[in-house]
Amino acid sequence: MTTTEISTGSDFARLSHRISAAGLMARRPGFYVARFTVTLGLFAAGWVAFALLGNSWWQLAVAAFQAVMFGQIALLSHDLAHKQVFRRRRPTEIAGMLAGNLGIGMSYGWWMDKHTRHHANPNHEELDPDVDPDILVWSKDQARSAGGAARFIGRYQAFLFFPLLTLEGLNLHWSGIRAVRKPGLRHRKVEAALLAAHFAGYLTALLTVLSPGMALLFFAVHQGLWGVYMGSIFAPNHKGMPTLTGRPELDFLRKQVLTSRNVRGGVVTDVALGGLNYQIEHHLFPSMPSPHLRRAQPIVQAYCAELGIPYLQTSLAESYRQALTHLHEAGAPLRNRS
Repeated sequence: MTTTEISTGSDFARLSHRISAAGLMARRPGFYVARFTVTLGLFAAGWVAFALLGNSWWQLAVAAFQAVMFGQIALLSHDLAHKQVFRRRRPTEIAGMLAGNLGIGMSYGWWMDKHTRHHANPNHEELDPDVDPDILVWSKDQARSAGGAARFIGRYQAFLFFPLLTLEGLNLHWSGIRAVRKPGLRHRKVEAALLAAHFAGYLTALLTVLSPGMALLFFAVHQGLWGVYMGSIFAPNHKGMPTLTGRPELDFLRKQVLTSRNVRGGVVTDVALGGLNYQIEHHLFPSMPSPHLRRAQPIVQAYCAELGIPYLQTSLAESYRQALTHLHEAGAPLRNRS
């Protein structure tokens, strides 16, 4: 990019030049080798502990641990889908299907398609699948036209949000199963075979090592906590931020910044949320390796200040408060009907 192009280009082009000049789009193979090694090592260690403990109440601790590991593997799949790890499609897809389909029983292809549409139009009521009013309503307009489950749940959705997340793990499994049953999914047969292998291995392990009652309890704790963890990772990012409708009028920079929220924190927050606490930077530069997001944050924030673009960053607790407050306000038309 020449100096003339930089001076006359879009607001995002000028920001992109600053980010590139700082070397933040460069690959980090060493980081991802270490991250994959540690994550998959801990995941395997959890199943070794499961096998050694046998039919013990301590298995509930293993279930909680593996819920966290399922979330961490999902975050690795996320980085793979954004081509943060490999440049080429083939190794990306192979690693993504092994981690997603085989590792945690979540269709990589289905999730990648859904997440790509979300990134293109975040918080757009007609275009972002993450704000479809199927169970929850995300605006008062959606509430006024809600039917089915959303019509009832939407009244109390702020109170039901976290309890409903206990079902999110099962929802991810079921969404993958539905995806491989329909034509059109890339590598459909491979994904179906890997999902079947995951479910067969998972259920065989539970029913072989544990009594039926303990197996059911392990399943409930594991899947429930995994769902809560996944929801807790993604809820702070956009929930409670402005929603869009109709033809998008904002440019790329403003569309991504105004609909996203960052979460302050240190290394623990970075690891727990997989770098998605830097949601604004991630949405602007989705292929940026996650360890660079922290360094990109002050550059993006300062640039937004130059342009007068609101840039929201809160604590984790405050992000949940804002999201739940928004959900309660969005459901007001449903409560007023009663």
